[in-house]
Amino acid sequence: MSKKIALIDYRFLTKERMERIRKVADVGGYTLQYFEDNKACRGQLTDFEILFGSVSRHNIREAVSAKWVCAGRVGVDTVCDPALYAQPDCILTNSPGVYAVSIAEHLIMTALMLLRKQYLFAEPMRRGEWGPEPDAIRSLKGSRITVLGPGAIGTAFAIRAKSFEPASIIGVKRNSAKADPVYDRVVTPEELDSVLPETDILAMCLPNTSETKEILSAKRIALLPPSAFVLNIGRGGCVDQAALTAALKEGRLAGAALDVMTPEPLPTDDPLRQMENVILTPHIAGIPNLDYSIDLIVDEFCEDLARYIKGEPLKYVIDMKRGY
Repeated sequence: MSKKIALIDYRFLTKERMERIRKVADVGGYTLQYFEDNKACRGQLTDFEILFGSVSRHNIREAVSAKWVCAGRVGVDTVCDPALYAQPDCILTNSPGVYAVSIAEHLIMTALMLLRKQYLFAEPMRRGEWGPEPDAIRSLKGSRITVLGPGAIGTAFAIRAKSFEPASIIGVKRNSAKADPVYDRVVTPEELDSVLPETDILAMCLPNTSETKEILSAKRIALLPPSAFVLNIGRGGCVDQAALTAALKEGRLAGAALDVMTPEPLPTDDPLRQMENVILTPHIAGIPNLDYSIDLIVDEFCEDLARYIKGEPLKYVIDMKRGY
């Protein structure tokens, strides 16, 4: 097997970034081969030991010699299937935290847009109107925020939200001992039902796993106050979308901001598209062309590549059974 690394681009591997990877790869005697996207490398991956970048399921099936696949992104649910890998001991890693800044800013933006009812003013102003009269708005100051999934992304949001002086920020996490001190309180998922009635803003930052599927069920949506907003940047499958749509339609929730939904793309006739108090974005909260994010993706890969060459355990390994 050749000591080869496939660099599968997603419009981010500049010459400077590839040179950073090359310096590390040279230490282990690895050669790099660049592919402009995951279609360009089809039929050419059979003898590569390492794949990095915008890897697809097809790429992994084809890379029968791969010992390590590094997905240059956070979510790996589409490639987290042991059946895809020809080598049973093939390692899957991801790029954790790289979109935390971008997504945290997206959450702050959408929370403020909903709280300040920006949706009431944007369209009339586009039409050349002046108005309508200001409606009662709300503030992040004094709001009760619940972060469902306080990992790197959820915590980056909580840190930024803290500066707006909310009444509280509660994290919902399996292991509360490892929670960031930014949270006023951390509860387990089993206690989620008890904090939902006290939530003004629910920020969902969860991966797609068997444990998180429709964790925001119809029953739990009903526990939220009618004044609550739901923000979801994790995965659409974490929400009972039909129940969420019904609650919004019936006025049992104040609004929602969804960057992820089911299915994607959302059908053109989906009722969520017609609701003025719903902000929809096409899965772009973690915009992959933010320089900060891209540099971090490359840095984390280079860090693990140096470990791989030395025969040391990799830092960003995914547990395929758990999905993260």
